[in-house]
Amino acid sequence: MRNLRRGGIGGGAAALLIVLWGGACGAEPQPATVLPVPVETTTESSTVAPVRATAVVRVLILGTSITAGQGLDPDSAYPAVLQRLADSVGYRALVVAAGLSGETSAGALRRVDWLLRDRADLVVIETGANDGLRGLQVDTTRANLAGIIRKVRSANPTVRVVLAQMEAPTNLGRHYTRDFHDAFLAVARAEQVTLIPFFLEGIAGVPDLNQDDGIHPNEEGARRAARNMWKALAPLLRTLPGVTIR
Repeated sequence: MRNLRRGGIGGGAAALLIVLWGGACGAEPQPATVLPVPVETTTESSTVAPVRATAVVRVLILGTSITAGQGLDPDSAYPAVLQRLADSVGYRALVVAAGLSGETSAGALRRVDWLLRDRADLVVIETGANDGLRGLQVDTTRANLAGIIRKVRSANPTVRVVLAQMEAPTNLGRHYTRDFHDAFLAVARAEQVTLIPFFLEGIAGVPDLNQDDGIHPNEEGARRAARNMWKALAPLLRTLPGVTIR
């Protein structure tokens, strides 16, 4: 089994971002190969297809290195935990992680067309944190997020879209961090998509839940991040045709 490409940026609560993410950004890399997330019953030499033979719903997570699981084995990253949570309740779903380190919302906007060559029934957008780290214009971030959502819907008008709230470092000033936070809600409302709370809440800045770099969740942190996200995704998955076993 080939591994997902990993690296780069993680996340943290707004008050902790400057501590966690300082110096984490870099030049935007080329798109990573998007592969199904391994599950507990697979091995390094196996393929996911036989295990997921009955999966009918494809969940694509467009994100940063938190989604890619930097510093973790692929089956310990939060998307793999989401897969196991879905499996545990009998959902016929395949979670696909498309995390890329250092990517801004502009990079995600450019990459999304490539990702959408394969069908997706539910798309989770976890991007924008690097915009905040770099102090990019909030209006630009807002436009990029909206552009990503529109491209997703253009590829599949029936797709369900979830936008993950991200935060900006507090050293950029109260007005910037507030405007950055509010931009996600504004996009979610305008584009009529589901906005989920910052899913690293209670994890970022907690030493016991992060790796030595202070940026990326460790295995326990990834499990908690997955459970945070699952609270928002599970109700949406239940509404998708064929995901539940009758």
